[in-house]
Amino acid sequence: MTDRPFEEVGDSDRASRQPARLGLVFGSIGVVFGDIGTSPLYALREALSHAATGEAVSRLDVLGVVSLLLWSLIIIVTFKYVYLLMRADNKGEGGLLALVTLVEHALGKRGGPTLLLGIVGAAFFFGDAMITPAISVLSAIEGLKIINPRFEDFVVPLTLAVLATLFAVQFRGTAGVAKFFAPVTTLWFAVIAIMGLSHVIHDPEILFAFNPAYGFVILSHHTGIAFLIMGGVFLAVTGAEALYADMGHFGKTPIRIAWLTVVLPALVLNYLGQGALIYSNPNALANPFYLMVPPWALIPLVALATLVTVIASQAVITGAFSVTQQAIHLGLLPRMNISHTSETEHGQIYISQINWILFLGVTFLVLTFRSSSALAAAYGIAVNTAMIIDTFLAIIFFRAALRWPVAVVGLTFGFILSIELTFFTANGYKIVSGGYVPILIGITVITIMLTWRRGREALAQKLRRDSVELKGLLESLERKPPVRVAGEGIFLVTDPIYAPSALLHNLKHNRVLHDTLVFIHVSTADEPRVPNAERLEVARLPLDAWLIKAKFGFMETPNVPAALRLARMEGLDIDPRTASYFLGRRAIRTSVRSSLPFWQQRLFIMLANQSSRATGFYRIPPERVVELGMQLSV
Repeated sequence: MTDRPFEEVGDSDRASRQPARLGLVFGSIGVVFGDIGTSPLYALREALSHAATGEAVSRLDVLGVVSLLLWSLIIIVTFKYVYLLMRADNKGEGGLLALVTLVEHALGKRGGPTLLLGIVGAAFFFGDAMITPAISVLSAIEGLKIINPRFEDFVVPLTLAVLATLFAVQFRGTAGVAKFFAPVTTLWFAVIAIMGLSHVIHDPEILFAFNPAYGFVILSHHTGIAFLIMGGVFLAVTGAEALYADMGHFGKTPIRIAWLTVVLPALVLNYLGQGALIYSNPNALANPFYLMVPPWALIPLVALATLVTVIASQAVITGAFSVTQQAIHLGLLPRMNISHTSETEHGQIYISQINWILFLGVTFLVLTFRSSSALAAAYGIAVNTAMIIDTFLAIIFFRAALRWPVAVVGLTFGFILSIELTFFTANGYKIVSGGYVPILIGITVITIMLTWRRGREALAQKLRRDSVELKGLLESLERKPPVRVAGEGIFLVTDPIYAPSALLHNLKHNRVLHDTLVFIHVSTADEPRVPNAERLEVARLPLDAWLIKAKFGFMETPNVPAALRLARMEGLDIDPRTASYFLGRRAIRTSVRSSLPFWQQRLFIMLANQSSRATGFYRIPPERVVELGMQLSV
């Protein structure tokens, strides 16, 4: 301990932390806020176009829509996500699946309705991950039409070229270009703030939009299309969940500082500026964002907007990789090969299957809708669904874990939920004109997740019925030992109580065992990362065998050789590079006696066949693997 006075220690620590915190604030601007930061490209235009029922939009309509936009940012983003939900962190990690884990801990039980909510939210996130790159890049490149209408034919091909390049370089990771994210995005927020301020100065009457009464007035005046207006307004808050999901990368305080000091003021000024422009020139409603600047600034603005939308798309794609990794560890998706693209950043991963599925989905959306206005009809439902699930889970967490009074939880989240349900109803009006797309994507992913979970449970039950207890088997082998050969034999076990099928098949066909037998069971913890000191439980078994229970966090990649090296601290000294790994390979068949319907059996078998091999997933040296096959009916 130091003998310096308390005040001196505090001041020194505070000074040393200040540069690091500012660096995190700056970094979060580049990664967290790209999606919500590009909303001014289309949000006000889509919302106000529904209110413009006559030949020219009225000033009251402009004030009302801008007011709705501002207060949506204040209530949904600032109050709900920045102030409230950032209190719900799982050892620093945020996001929907992290919140599911927190609620399960608070309730003292796993699975059930809580996990189902997580499955639905995660499934709809993939819909958002397809739509966000499509609408963001399209809306940016559509600025070419303002420069010259003849460029309209180039919008879709250029959009596809930008997106194809983005997905093609994903395997390289973001480490090399991430350092440019923060400067470019910070420049973007500075530019859109100046653009907005220049028009607010010319027509300060737009500042009346801070009065929420104007929002209620426009909705009451346009009762027939009020939900359509709200559907457009919701586009301003898409990306809000990224603040919560990326909390583990930057911390809650840097994200809060960045939002309150840079991002929110820039968005507010730009929406006010767009409103002021339409005040003076109602024809600017066609594309108010790009018409805010003089003709000479259009080309650099389009270039900057394209860069920022690529950054926003990158953040969503990386988020899809992270959600997939968490879903795999929670047993909701089959194993996939996960590549780490950075030696220092655990969150920078690449999953090839997800990358190209997203690319095909994004390409389909661009070719089908062909404009950001048309695509806006498909945007919102997926994000809105995830937001509502966040709110339901937060109600349980704040009541059960934080012990907030029922009245406070009910009033606080009841108010937020009423707004989000209004948005949900508004987005429901988009189903026919494109909103069915994220719904179909969500239903598909939900079906896959539930099928994989049910299939694994059915398979596990069958294996348990047909299995032999590991300890009892080793005791019987100890009384009548088989031939032992030099070396180490490593067996992966799905259940540490039962003997793995690979061991039984090895005894049946080879009739020998290695001198050193190690059975390792890998499980996923309810926390993002597990310290090495808590990673292993090591026990001795009959026949001088070892049982290792290795835990990895849901944000980590399981690594069996690393766990074996860690076991040296417990007295098990083996070289993972020279050991032999025995794995069971199962050929799964359909069965008329299965608890799953035939179509679900076929889907499960297809998923199982597409599952990556255990060697790659668990980082096992492939040249040291012995696979022993067996047939099972699901």
